[in-house]
Amino acid sequence: MKAHLFYVEDDESLSFVTRDNLELQDYKVTYCATGKEAMETIKQNDFDLCILDVMLPDTDGFTIAQEIRKFNTQVPIIFLTAKSMKDDRIRGLRLGADDYMTKPFSIEELLLKIEIFLRRSKVNVAPLPTYLAVGNYLLDHKNLSLKFGDESKNLTQKEADLLKMLAENKHEVIKRSYILETLWGEDDYFLGRSLDVFISRLRKYLSKDPRIKIENIHSVGFKMKIEG
Repeated sequence: MKAHLFYVEDDESLSFVTRDNLELQDYKVTYCATGKEAMETIKQNDFDLCILDVMLPDTDGFTIAQEIRKFNTQVPIIFLTAKSMKDDRIRGLRLGADDYMTKPFSIEELLLKIEIFLRRSKVNVAPLPTYLAVGNYLLDHKNLSLKFGDESKNLTQKEADLLKMLAENKHEVIKRSYILETLWGEDDYFLGRSLDVFISRLRKYLSKDPRIKIENIHSVGFKMKIEG
């Protein structure tokens, strides 16, 4: 059976990318964008792990965690927050949180934490794939290599991370700001120029498969398209 994750996040762009990555790993995801919706949902479902944004428009993740702990003291809880305040971390841990991640966070790190906590809970976990198909290429993200037939090219960590993000969200626009905050840690002009250089490199690396296009959506972001 698939592990059932409960995910609460009001940021539309972040939640879309995160959910997409979780579902690509074969997790079942129940998502809520508000605290009110979350409070109703937890009464109607059994979850294997909860991922809670601390700051929500109508309540906070701590309140939701308190409600969860009333009837389930064992389910792992991971808090997500834009803050790094010590008091917030202590409060979350006192409520029974298993971990705390500060935004922007790495999807790879979140997946690893989920896998660890689910294994501790002895819940079936979908194995992380070794290769990711990108048209006629194979991306080995763990070993930082891109294969095309018998050829193999070594990638930098940032190249591999960026290619993985584009490929896992193909045919969807990923905002420049999200890419920069997730992979570079912040969004500014000079890092934006660096991102453009990395996009140009990836286009060159993928040029042997003409079906693959990385489109620049002006003033918004990028979209990978794979025809056929």
